[in-house]
Amino acid sequence: MVTDAGPADPARLTAAEFDVLYRRLVSRADRSRGDRGALDELTPARVLAATREVRAGRTITLAAPVETSPGPDNPEPARHWMSGQPEEDVSGGLHFALDSFVMNVHGDADSHIDALCHVIYDGTLHGGVAASSVTSGGAKALSVEAARDGIVGRGVLLDIPRLRGVPWLEPGDHVTADDLIAAEAAHRVHVSEGDLLFVRVGHRRRRAELGAWQAANARAGLHPSALEFLAERRVAVLGGDGNNDTAPSSTEGVDFPVHVLAVHAMGLHLLDYLQFEDLVPVCEAEGRWSFLCVIAPLRLPDATGSPVNPIAIL
Repeated sequence: MVTDAGPADPARLTAAEFDVLYRRLVSRADRSRGDRGALDELTPARVLAATREVRAGRTITLAAPVETSPGPDNPEPARHWMSGQPEEDVSGGLHFALDSFVMNVHGDADSHIDALCHVIYDGTLHGGVAASSVTSGGAKALSVEAARDGIVGRGVLLDIPRLRGVPWLEPGDHVTADDLIAAEAAHRVHVSEGDLLFVRVGHRRRRAELGAWQAANARAGLHPSALEFLAERRVAVLGGDGNNDTAPSSTEGVDFPVHVLAVHAMGLHLLDYLQFEDLVPVCEAEGRWSFLCVIAPLRLPDATGSPVNPIAIL
C-alpha cells in the first residue's frame, strides 16, 4: 500500500476555465458514436477479451442494499410495501405474496446508473440533442434503454484511500488525474480503451462507520480536470461509491461539473453510490484490480436512469 501520497488540493476552476475544459472534451468525443455514447467503445472483441479476467469464478456485487428508511442523505427513501399479503389461512392451496416498490432513482443513497438524457446543459443533452426531448412523459432520446443489452466489459477499480493510506477521503476532497495515475502504478493495472472505470473514495465505509450525513452538500469526488485522463484512455463507463462529483463544487457556476463533462460532453454513463467494500478484499487477496463486470439496468424505455446491481466476476 502506498502511504506517502497526500490529499489533493487542485485549483478551483473559473467559469471560463471550465468552459475551455468542456469544449476540449467535446472536441475529443468520437462524433461517430450513436445513442449509446461511449458504450460504443465496448466492441465484441473487447467484451470477449474481458471474459479472460475470470480466473477464480468469484462474483461480487458492487451495489448497496436499497434503503427504505429516511436519513440525512436520503430524505425520499425507496418505498416498499406488500401489495398482496395473505391474511387468511394459507395452509392449503396456492397463494402468492406480492410487493411493490417506488424509488427516487437519482438520490444520494441508492446505487443507480445515469443515462445520457439525465444531464441538460446549456439547453441540450449529449451530442446536441434538444432538451425538449425530455418531457413529463419521459425521455424520447438517450434514455437508459440504450443499455438494454447490458454493459459488459473489463472493470478496473482504483482505490484512492488505499493509495493514500487512509480509510476514506473526507467530504470536499478531490481525486485528481495524478491520483488515478498513481493508483494505476500502485495496483499494477492500466486503464485501457473500453474499460469500465470504478473510482473508490471510501464514501460507503465512512457512512457505515460514522453515519449518514448530508452528502448533497459535502462529499468527495473527482476533480473536473481528472476527466481528461478518462478521455485519453477512452473509457466506456465511470462509476464511484459517491456521486462522482465533489461537493462543494470546485467550479464556478456549475454544481455538478463531473456530470456535465462525463455525461454531456463525453457521453459516459455514470454509476453513482456503488459500494466497493466487498470487492476490495477480494482484489487484495487475488492481487489484481481488474475483473469482468456485468451491469444490467432495468428496461425502462423512457427513463433517465435505473437502479442497478453491477456484478464483478474474478
